[in-house]
Amino acid sequence: MAEEKDFRVFLQNKKIPLCVLDQKWHRLFAIKGKPESITVCERELDELLKKQGQLHHELKELKKLKSKLMGNIVENMEGTHQENVGRMSSKKLDEDKRLIDDINVKMEAHEDALLELPREIDRANKELMLLTVEFCYGNLRSNVAEIREITDWITQVRIDLKKNIIKKQNREINSRQMYAYMHDVFGAQMMDVFDLDNGDIDLRILEAPKNKQEPEQRSGEAGNAKPENAKQASDGSVTAKGEIGKDPQPKKENFETK
Repeated sequence: MAEEKDFRVFLQNKKIPLCVLDQKWHRLFAIKGKPESITVCERELDELLKKQGQLHHELKELKKLKSKLMGNIVENMEGTHQENVGRMSSKKLDEDKRLIDDINVKMEAHEDALLELPREIDRANKELMLLTVEFCYGNLRSNVAEIREITDWITQVRIDLKKNIIKKQNREINSRQMYAYMHDVFGAQMMDVFDLDNGDIDLRILEAPKNKQEPEQRSGEAGNAKPENAKQASDGSVTAKGEIGKDPQPKKENFETK
């Protein structure tokens, strides 16, 4: 409450543009809409502005009517030299004077209201501004907290992604070496039998990408054709069912499962 009071004192002598007349002010609520407190204050400010405009219009019309009545009085006073016309002019003169007195009272009331309305409009507009600032900073606070949360999540996902990429690569190297060594130890025919017995394992995942195999295939076609069940491949990958390869001079056997 103390901070709000300080703001009101700070705004006391400040000229604040009318919020409701600025389209950008309305766009502040384009996503979440206007809360009830702001809607009520906006409605009050609109009514005050409408009343001010109406009073200005009525005051302008009263001035026109008064000017017309004053002209009638002058004309009626000029016709008093004739007795009959003078009696009619006298009645009209009295009526016009009475109407002018009524108009003067209304004009005075309108002018008093127009002197008070700007203060009321300024008060409502500043109240609306404070409510708007409170609403916007509340949204900013919420958005910043969510941005930080999402940023932390993205950072962690990136870390996990890097770890899983390395983990995947290690599993691929380990599996290719393991399968190649099993071929060397037990032979291709025996491995074919074991492969059939373990058909739930999709060994195609151990195959090297085709774009890496194409140069080898072309170089093989240019030279002597290899035997059907060749056991060597430069990348150590499984090239087909029963066909295996060895890593050229592997630096380290990787059978880690972590």
